[in-house]
Amino acid sequence: MIGPTVTARVALYARVSTSHRGQDVGLQLDELRRVAAQRGWSIVAEHVDEGRSGADRARPALADALEAARLGHIDLLAIWKLDRLARDTRHLLDVVSHLEEYGVGLVSLRDSHIDTSTAQGRFSLQILSSVAELEKEMIRERVRAGLERARRRGVKLGRPQVALDMRPVRAMLAQGHSIRETARALGVSGRTLRRRLAKEERLPRPEGVQKPQGEDGA
Repeated sequence: MIGPTVTARVALYARVSTSHRGQDVGLQLDELRRVAAQRGWSIVAEHVDEGRSGADRARPALADALEAARLGHIDLLAIWKLDRLARDTRHLLDVVSHLEEYGVGLVSLRDSHIDTSTAQGRFSLQILSSVAELEKEMIRERVRAGLERARRRGVKLGRPQVALDMRPVRAMLAQGHSIRETARALGVSGRTLRRRLAKEERLPRPEGVQKPQGEDGA
């Protein structure tokens, strides 16, 4: 991190998902510039993603800001609000992790405790990270509990079985076609067809019905 007597080189990052509904990237930039002047930061770049959702991780301006951080061109990345940078906690923590790796701090103007150039700011992010991990674990627990309840009710879990008429399958195999050829002709995968054939092999075969020919074909 930079020392107290060194002018911080800062990149500003702003984002709006749409220019309608009162959203204006200029409002974010104006406040960021004003705070930069108050704190004596030297603005070296302004990165703006317009018309891009916060859920979109592949934003060109954000990528440029992270590349500037990687190359050592900046000391701080300043944003107006955390949701301008990322819409979910996991993505936010990924970005912060990259910035920390590059020795670059993050400052969010509207989130007063988020300033990773300070001990308090880093502590706030640690709390945010812990909350994210707790939320993820709670989701896992809910999923596991839901699956267990479904099993107890006798609900069959897993992918639904592909509807497949086995009569043309048997006919093509009896004519000497391979499983691969048969599956391609019927528009299913070879794996699906092999599973259905294996399942039929485990079922009692009606008297007089012979095993289809060609089941061992590739």
